[in-house]
Amino acid sequence: MLINIARLMKQTARRYWDAPALYNVERKRRLTFGQLHELTNQICHVLENKFGLGDGDRYATLLENDNMGLLHLWMTKAKATALWLGIRDSRQEHLHQIDWVNARLVFMEQNLVEEYYDDLRGRGMSIVSMDKPSRAMEGVHYFWDLVAQASTQDPDNEFIYEDPGKHIAIMRFTGGTTGQAKCTMYSLSNMFSAGLNPIHYIELYPFDRPKALLSTPITHASGAVVLPAYFKGGETMTLNRVDIDLMCQTVEQSQVDLIYTVPTVLYRMLDMGLPDKYDLSSLRTIRYGASPISPAKLEELLGQFGQIFVQGYASTESWPPVTVLGRKEHAFETEEQRSILKSVGSPVPGVEVMICNENGEETPAGQEGEIWIRGGNTIAGYYNDPEQTKANFSENGFWKSGDIGYCDEFGRIYLVDRKKDMIITGGFNVYAQEVENALNAHPAVQNSAVVGVPDDYWGEAVRGVVVLKPGATATQEEIILFCKENLTRYKVPKGIDFVEELPLSAVGKVLRRKVRKNYWGDSQRHIH
Repeated sequence: MLINIARLMKQTARRYWDAPALYNVERKRRLTFGQLHELTNQICHVLENKFGLGDGDRYATLLENDNMGLLHLWMTKAKATALWLGIRDSRQEHLHQIDWVNARLVFMEQNLVEEYYDDLRGRGMSIVSMDKPSRAMEGVHYFWDLVAQASTQDPDNEFIYEDPGKHIAIMRFTGGTTGQAKCTMYSLSNMFSAGLNPIHYIELYPFDRPKALLSTPITHASGAVVLPAYFKGGETMTLNRVDIDLMCQTVEQSQVDLIYTVPTVLYRMLDMGLPDKYDLSSLRTIRYGASPISPAKLEELLGQFGQIFVQGYASTESWPPVTVLGRKEHAFETEEQRSILKSVGSPVPGVEVMICNENGEETPAGQEGEIWIRGGNTIAGYYNDPEQTKANFSENGFWKSGDIGYCDEFGRIYLVDRKKDMIITGGFNVYAQEVENALNAHPAVQNSAVVGVPDDYWGEAVRGVVVLKPGATATQEEIILFCKENLTRYKVPKGIDFVEELPLSAVGKVLRRKVRKNYWGDSQRHIH
């Protein structure tokens, strides 16, 4: 099947031509649907006519949210493939990823140009600075000068919709929370058919013309709500960083309908008393994800905001969402409702989820296994990496997520943990997430990570690493006693360490791998 993305996007732009489509809060820059459509047309012509990038060529984006908003999913109407670099990743990671896909051009923030210049020019790459460069430099171009000279006409490009072997729309590297990052490649059908899945779409916006405020990187999970807002005639608003006060101030001043955030931010909003400091009553959806939320904390949040929460379970390989836990399922009046809150919801239509044993056989309801996923949102494999593709995908196209979980009799999916985050202590299997849920339920705890640490007696000992709420106090003994009241004895941490902060990925996931390294050092073997 062929598709013309420029025509697809213009059909919506025509309906809302003079309405606001994109607002960058820090820059105070607003574009209407018509302006956004014509600007992204100009960028397409810059890529093709100025830099000669066509189908099969790659360009990279190294941008904060406000500028990334200009080169987001609407740029899939260009022939060239976009490599979305994570702005919070290291320079070494960026250069490795650029080399892996052989990108020829990079759009980047002006304050990074000097730092990256020699490395990029040494690779023969052209650089587009989003703000005016501080000085004239060979191979460096100013974004707004380039687009001013380009046509606003729609690019007449038609693409194979389903097959990334024929046309790759976007490339992204996995977060690497459990190992070396891998290069995912998305077809247009990955982006559009799954991104506009009716269940996710309706749960996000059961109303028209939404205002959606995104503060986590839109190159990651929060980017999944951009297209639904666009096709609903809504305005995507971006913040470059998770500044919680600025986020709440923007919600109040702009009457924002939806925020996308992560559990750690929601915890801090409560701890800082921000729902009392700001008027957040305009919020009609709080979409959270990236990591499971503590059930005890979720009850507290529901008491504060009401039934406006929507959760989605996804990953870089299956993005947008695999499952959705809708707003009506966010309730805690009965034990059954509390049990449902521990799930990540039900698979969305068009996406298959199997819980499989070590032989790849589907397990019955209630039995734990690895979560396998196949659907319109699931990539076909990793770019230029047949070994990892073979290891992580079944022969019939299921992606083996590495997540351990089970389904109940109604098909809801419950996460237990990452396969590689399982702790074996005294012959017993302990899943870190279960222990973290118990720790996070303690009234003094803001967030936690649980890892297995070397122990001569147990093989691995369960260790809790805890961030306390501002102004709160608790001792190791108090927290361990609390866990004993809520966990089977062998799951209780043998010790607690208190830290000021935990290492987080760009989308707010606690990086247990980095926490674990503090105890295992450079050892190649992380179990006894």
